[in-house]
Amino acid sequence: MKFTEEVAKKLNNLLEKNYDAEKGYQDAAERIENPAMKDFLQKQAEKRYDFGHEIKAEIKNYGEQPDKGGSAKGTVHRAWMDIKAFVASSSEEQVMEEVQRGEQSAINEYNEVISETSLPPSVQQILTKQRDQILKAQQSAKNFEVIS
Repeated sequence: MKFTEEVAKKLNNLLEKNYDAEKGYQDAAERIENPAMKDFLQKQAEKRYDFGHEIKAEIKNYGEQPDKGGSAKGTVHRAWMDIKAFVASSSEEQVMEEVQRGEQSAINEYNEVISETSLPPSVQQILTKQRDQILKAQQSAKNFEVIS
């Protein structure tokens, strides 16, 4: 596999995770009554949409094509959230716990890709910035859990 294909593959994996996170945040925002939590979730969905566009641009910079749609793992994550919300009657605390869990998974995946020494510095910089914003979102979700 040539270098550009390898970079694009790694970026496409993160792109799919961002599609999944955007959808997950949108789904969670629909379940929440608390206006501050709803606003937080909607803003996070928008951020993930923006992250996706940044990653798409990088993939295209390498002459490769971005993938479309969400991953199977993300679909499973959303389905689990649907079941949990149904059983728990959309408990805001449980939704925010699930957000934290999803964000930790994203952080782990970003760290794995960022640690690749073969990534160009520009890509590492973009991914580090995104990862740091995900870390902030995870902490914000924890803070909501404490407040509620």
